[in-house]
Amino acid sequence: MSADTITKSHHPVCTPSRAARELGLKRGELELAVHLGLIRTVPDEGGGGRRVPRSEIDRVRAGDGFPDALLDRVKVVGTTEGADVMDVPAGRFTRLARLGLVVPVTFYLNRYRAVVWLYLAEELGRFAADEQNAPLLNDRRMPEGLRAMLDAGVDLRPRNWRGRHRGFLLRPAEGAWERAGALAAFLDPVQIAEIVPDPYERSHLNRFRPGPPASGPPGSPFALIAERLMTADDPDEIGLLRADLTAVLDEARRTRPAPRPTAKRPPAPPHPRQFGPTRPVQPEPPRGLLSRFRRRTHRATAP
Repeated sequence: MSADTITKSHHPVCTPSRAARELGLKRGELELAVHLGLIRTVPDEGGGGRRVPRSEIDRVRAGDGFPDALLDRVKVVGTTEGADVMDVPAGRFTRLARLGLVVPVTFYLNRYRAVVWLYLAEELGRFAADEQNAPLLNDRRMPEGLRAMLDAGVDLRPRNWRGRHRGFLLRPAEGAWERAGALAAFLDPVQIAEIVPDPYERSHLNRFRPGPPASGPPGSPFALIAERLMTADDPDEIGLLRADLTAVLDEARRTRPAPRPTAKRPPAPPHPRQFGPTRPVQPEPPRGLLSRFRRRTHRATAP
């Protein structure tokens, strides 16, 4: 059996890299397929992340139109290609995205540290095919209300991406602490400290708090930009996250309280025989020739 295939409880599972190779996907495409619920994963019993069951790989490979149908469902496009899919100018596509009418599924940072939003091509095709959206795509001018939002500088792409990514993180969460960690991932440390003042609970919560998508070494400019995108900045969004996190934490405390250090046991008290006054030790009577000489001397001098 390959090193990438592991047997757990008699059920073989594969590492993500092995599963991606067998399904003809890139690693990012496999991750997106998992997020979208197209491929099921299970937690690794050894704590090494999630694994893909061999039975799941067989199921996906047996699906109609594999692999092209699967590749179509995880295909992502940027602004230029997305505009081609929807048959609109790139500027119109950007405005639709800023208004939140099309929602990014992921992003990356280019070499100029600019955020490049990516969208599911399948979703863009469905949006363009909906006749109700024809005015948004074809009319020369957008409705007055939408134009006012654009003039005010509205850009809902980060918030809509966070909402979508939050759903991705909550999907595999199997317990209250896991769900709490997924929600806490979108709040800054100050907000979390206000909601979770207990340091032991906060430390336990942080164990389940995922970071932003990989975008560079921790502390690098790319990582800082990704962290900023991950953190909610809209008051309404923050309020909803705080309320949801508070409710989930209440459930977590009831079902599985956060671990705390065990109290040190006090030293054992002295043995009871050591209490109270000690009895005087009687001297042992002398023995041997010297003792007999002392006894004869004592009798000779006695009156």
